[in-house]
Amino acid sequence: MRIVFMGSPEFALPSLRALIEAKYEVIAVYTQPDRPTGRGRKLAPPPVKALALAHGLPVHQPRSISKPEAVEALRALRPDLGIIAAYGQILKQPVLDAFPLGVLNVHASLLPRWRGAAPIPAAILAGDARSGATIMRVALALDAGPMLARVEVPIAPDDTTATLTEKIAVAGARLLLEILPRYAAGALRPQEQDDALATYAPQIEKADALIDWSRESSARIERMVRAYDPWPVAYSYLAGAPLRLHRVSVLPQRSGVAPGTIIASGNGIAVAALDADVALLRVQGPGGKPMSGAEYCRGHREILGKRLVAER
Repeated sequence: MRIVFMGSPEFALPSLRALIEAKYEVIAVYTQPDRPTGRGRKLAPPPVKALALAHGLPVHQPRSISKPEAVEALRALRPDLGIIAAYGQILKQPVLDAFPLGVLNVHASLLPRWRGAAPIPAAILAGDARSGATIMRVALALDAGPMLARVEVPIAPDDTTATLTEKIAVAGARLLLEILPRYAAGALRPQEQDDALATYAPQIEKADALIDWSRESSARIERMVRAYDPWPVAYSYLAGAPLRLHRVSVLPQRSGVAPGTIIASGNGIAVAALDADVALLRVQGPGGKPMSGAEYCRGHREILGKRLVAER
């Protein structure tokens, strides 16, 4: 099979690496354009580009793979099969038609649960016990194509989006290698999804990570901190400036003070939520580096008794 791989972030690396190591014929790699990053706003390549170039694979970075000129360039490659892992672009019908064997997607959820752009944070936020990867055949409707195989990945109590993404990416890559020979031989029977069971995980915005201590339960706050790691990082405002929360834990008591109030807790600090106190184990003040809650409190004793709020 002449395979075109489409992917961009770290999640896609295990799948591309698996295809390369298994000696599949990857004739081209499509990835997002280089983006400005960091304070210097220097252009940085997607992780997939770096891996592809390291293995001598041709790389294509159209701003839109569905534009007519991009579709013509794709057809000129004479591909048989497309494989997607977090590419970051929606494929229109002319792109799908360029692949006689169709396009397979390594999706980071147990479909039909959590279709959409951010399934891993959504699973953590919802308190799901497990997530996983689904290999599906791409259709025009968002993540609604027929499924070929699924693999479950348990969500550990301390999993963040960063750690769970790595686990699912590796599991999805293994599953992809398992099913490809049978798929090419026509020995897999796709299973249609039950649309009635579908849930959706929209793209995350920075404002989603803002914690309102007067409205959220302690369990929900703890899940928000894990779900929004590594981006955009959960936060609240303290005296008009953002305080970012990298790691917290729910305590077995409720102090009785107003929600959002910062209190001393052992050697560190905690914040009152609606139903229980939440220990701040790792925080980051404006312009500072992440540090333990105890370290932050030692340098900012004045914060005790103040409140974390959802507005500047």
